[in-house]
Order: sequence, then C-alpha cells, then structure tokens
Amino acid sequence: MSCHDPAASTDTVVDGRRIALLGNPNAGKSTLFNALSGLNVKVANYPGVTVSKTVGSVKAAGRSFIVEDLPGSYSLEPISPDEQVVASALDADSGDRPDGLLVVMDATSLERSLGLLAQAQQLGLPILAVLTFNDELVRRHGSLDPVKLASAVGAPVVVVTGGNRAQLNDLKNALAELDQWSAPVIPPPADDGPQLRGWISSVLHSAGYRPPAVDGRTQRIDAVLLHPVVGTLIFLVTMIAFFQVIFVLAAPMQGGIETFFAWLAGLVRAHIGIGWLAALLADGVIGGAGSVLVFLPQIGLLFAMIALLESSGYMSRVAFLMDRVMGYVGLEGRAFVAMLSSLACAVPGIMSTRTLPSSRDRIATMMTAPLMTCSARLPVYTLLIAMLVPSGSHLGFLGMQGLVMFGMYLLGVAGTMAAAWVFKRLLGGKGTTLPFYMEMPSYRVPRPGEVGHAIWDACTGFVRRVGGIILILSLALWALLSLPVIGNEQLSAAGVDVSDEVAVATYQIDHSVAATVGKTIQPVFEPLGFDWRITVGLLGAMGAREVFVATLGQVASAQDPDNPGVDLSQLVWLSGPHEGTPLFTAAVTAALLVYFAFALQCTSTIAVLRKESGSWKWPAIAFGYMTALAWISAFVTRLIVAALGG
Repeated sequence: MSCHDPAASTDTVVDGRRIALLGNPNAGKSTLFNALSGLNVKVANYPGVTVSKTVGSVKAAGRSFIVEDLPGSYSLEPISPDEQVVASALDADSGDRPDGLLVVMDATSLERSLGLLAQAQQLGLPILAVLTFNDELVRRHGSLDPVKLASAVGAPVVVVTGGNRAQLNDLKNALAELDQWSAPVIPPPADDGPQLRGWISSVLHSAGYRPPAVDGRTQRIDAVLLHPVVGTLIFLVTMIAFFQVIFVLAAPMQGGIETFFAWLAGLVRAHIGIGWLAALLADGVIGGAGSVLVFLPQIGLLFAMIALLESSGYMSRVAFLMDRVMGYVGLEGRAFVAMLSSLACAVPGIMSTRTLPSSRDRIATMMTAPLMTCSARLPVYTLLIAMLVPSGSHLGFLGMQGLVMFGMYLLGVAGTMAAAWVFKRLLGGKGTTLPFYMEMPSYRVPRPGEVGHAIWDACTGFVRRVGGIILILSLALWALLSLPVIGNEQLSAAGVDVSDEVAVATYQIDHSVAATVGKTIQPVFEPLGFDWRITVGLLGAMGAREVFVATLGQVASAQDPDNPGVDLSQLVWLSGPHEGTPLFTAAVTAALLVYFAFALQCTSTIAVLRKESGSWKWPAIAFGYMTALAWISAFVTRLIVAALGG
C-alpha cells in the first residue's frame, strides 16, 4: 500500500519527529503501522507477534514523519521483557522518547483500551487516539460517538477501518497537526483503582458507548472448537488434511520444476565447452541450489494454510486449546504462542518468549522451541519421505506420505513438550504466574490479499535464502567435492576406466576434500548408517538445513551427469566394509528423518539464543542436548526399522 497522501505535494519536507504506536495486543496496531509505513510487519490475532520496536516512515501533508511500532502491551507497568521495551521507549530519561503517541484502541473492547490511554496521558506527550474495529462494533450492534469520545478523554480521536483509504488519509492529515493535538485539562487518575475505574465508566457513558453483542455465530462455533476433547480432535483432523493438501497439490508443481532444472542442467552441459565451468553451473548451482528450489510449492502451500488458519481466527483457538496442554508440562499459554511462531522459524519463536513474565519459563521455552518443526525442515522431510514412502501408498483414502509428514510435525511437538517438562523441573520452581489473556476474534472469511501477502513473503524469502546462503554453501560444497582434480594417470593407476564418466566422477568424489573431511567424522555417524556424503550434508546443514538437500543433489548430479535427477535411493556405499550396498535403506532414511527432527542445525537460531539468554551457556547446552537427543533417537530408530525388515 502506498504511504503517500494523494493531496500531498511532490516536495516532501523531512520533519524528523517520531510518533510511536501504542496499544493492547491484537488491537490492530501493527496492521495500522503497515498501512502508514508501507512495510509488511507480520500481524496475527494472538499476542506475542510484535516483540520489538519496528521503525518506518510516513508522508503526510508534504512532511515525512518517523513511525515506531511498539510491542502490544496491556499496561505501562512492565511485567515481561516485551512490555519493558514499551516502558523504556516511553521513559522520559531514556533520551530516545517519541515526540507523540498514536494510542490504538479496539472499539470492541474499549474499556480495556481506555486503561492504557489513561496511563499514556500521564506521560505528558501529545496523543492521538485511533479507534479500530469500529465496523466490527457496528456489525455486532454496538455503538460509539467518536466526537463525544474525543471530548470525554481530552484528546483527538480518528476512526480507521482496515482497507478504508479515506480514513487512513484522515489519519495522515491529523499526523501533520501534531503540534495542535489537544490534551486533557486534568489527566485521568494515575492509580489502578476505584478512581480509574470511575473515570473509564464516565468516559464510556459520555461517549454513548454500547458494547458489542456476543457474536452468536462465533459462540456456536466456539462451543465445538474449544471443547477439550472434540476441539482437539478437530484440530488433529485439520492438521492431517493440512499435510495431505501439501503433498497432493505440490506434487505436480514439484515435478514440473524438477523437469525444468534437469533440462537446464543438460542445456548447460551441452553448450558450455569449458568443463569446470559447465560442472560448476550444472552441479554446483543447478544441482545444488536448484534442487532446493524444487520445494518452493511446498513452502508456498505451507504458509498459505497457516495464513488461512490465522486470518480466519482459528489459530487463536488452537493457542487456547494448547494452554491446557502447556499446563501439564509446567508452562503457560504464552509459551505455546512462542512455539507456534517457531513453525515458521525458530528465530521469531525464541524472540516472542519476551512476552513471558517468568525468566524460568523464558529459558525453558527458548531451549525447546527449536524442536518445533520449522519451514527449513520441510524440504528435507519432503525429500526423505518421498524416498521412504511410495507416492501411491494410502491408508484408506489418506496418502501415506502426508500422514508421515503429519507424524513428523507431531514428533516435533511431542519432543518440545517433553523437553519443556524436563527443563522446568531442572530449573526448579514455578516462577512468576500471571493470567494469560488470549483474544478470541470473531470468525471471518480470510481476505485474499492477506493470504496472498503471506504466500508471497514466504516464497520470496525462501528464494532469497536459496540465492544467498544456500547458494554460497552449495558452491563451497561443489568446490570441496571437485578438488583436488584427479588426473588420468592417477585414475588409470587406480584401475578406473577414464572413458567411463560415472566411474571417473565416483572416484573423484570419493577422493575429494569433502570426502576427506566427511570420512574423518564418519565414525561418529556410521552407527546410524550415515556415510561421509550424508555426514558432509549434515555439516553443511549447520548453515541452513536446506543445504543437506543441495549436497545430495550435487552428489547425484556429479556421479551421473547423464541423469542428474537420478533417484537418491540408488546410491550405494563407495568404500569401506559396506561398499556396494544400498546407502538409503528404509532404516537409514527413517534415522535421518528423526535426526533432523531433533538436531539443532541452524546458526541463526544459536545466535538468537545467545542474544536472548545473554550468554553462550544456554546455546551450548541447547546444541549439546539436541545433538545427543538426535543421535540417540536416530540410532534407536534405525535398529527398530531394520528389525522390522527395513
């Protein structure tokens, strides 16, 4: 969305003044920030999404202002790190105080919003109140007079409804009048007691506020979806359908992308006469990064489904249901919100632990959130499940591949809960216990624009990641797999037919720098059935899990240049006592799946653990226990599957 006022002149004066957005969680604050700044900060209808200050700019009436999106807060008296961010940003002694405040108030829960407004008016800053969800208030037969509300609170009030450009422009014009914002003659009571409650009641009466009626449709649906047993079963069925859709719809698109990259690699080999350059492009770039891009449809579908669940209002119900489950392991619902965020990436999930008032709960959640199945695991899971489970196999009318994928996500949740239980007992004590507020928005049909934005952001982020760190690591792995170059004399001395491209490529890879490194570490992983190629892939996955897919793609492409899309299940051990035997047996593939489910293989996650915990102690413990858990679990899995005939 453009952040330009249509009436603004083409010459913009940089004002430099800063206006902060303050509001309760789920009041529409970040959505308003996106509309003003043109940025695309993630929004959702549950708390803990915004946990740090985000800065943008807005042009209004020919002037440019800085706008800051503060974390959602119920009070200016902090009880958690994210609320401390708000308190610190508004502290008069901080030296970084904004010049004005936009207090975002949800019209459907105005009483609670007025409590925060009263605290904000004690700060002595110019304040403009922004009334959101007024359309929802009217739809549910509530009423409010914004003019009378402005008179009652002693501050200007602007109504802004999502998608209404005229109201947004009114807000921008009001920003240009920052110096003229009125202030109450007498500030509201400062104490959170009878006087403040009396002031709030007086304001509501003066503004002619009639609270919204209970949404009958939402109430009837919630009677089913929030039921402890029925609601949980519906959630499980929803997730099973979720992964069925990912496999069924993504398969034809994935096949088309695979065919394209195979054709492109063949084209490169046929038309580039310089051998090393052709190998670099065909094996390093296309065989490496290209093999990861094949999973773009799954990424798009994953985030499409998440966006549909979030924007419909269902995801907040899931968080409510899981609050009971979290109680069994000693955590609260806020912790599940952090874990829910980890389904996309563990980094924002760990950062959202700032909403937890207890330091013990924060540590326990940070140390276990990486076990949740993030989107970076999806390409690895998809590849391995396709090797383990035939595409045509079904359990009734359900595809087995989708069921196994659902099982992997369920394994991540179970591992997270079990680890959280252990950490809570090791850390000792219950810590600070406070009520957990969870907004329950009315159900609504998801807006195509919101879903489209979610898909676009996920896919472009995935492509940028592939074109960045994954491509760099793929090229580095290509070099390690290709050096040192083996001459014909050495090949002949080793008994290799120099006219056999596959034999030459196999010998080259088995005597490369990567092979040397991999074979050094291989004894650690050999009990799991992993050879040096898998081991090198695991090392590369430390930078990005998807690099494991790129490594196997390069190995397959280099070993069989005429058929770079060769089935990885056909790979065999190149040397040692297992030479010539299949590498990716059912037992080894299952062990790999379990290893990736539990191993901490993300340097970004380790870095944010260090930042949020304040020391290297907790990242070191997390890396150690997750690696040990992954190794032991993979070893047991291999033994069980092998005993069952795999």
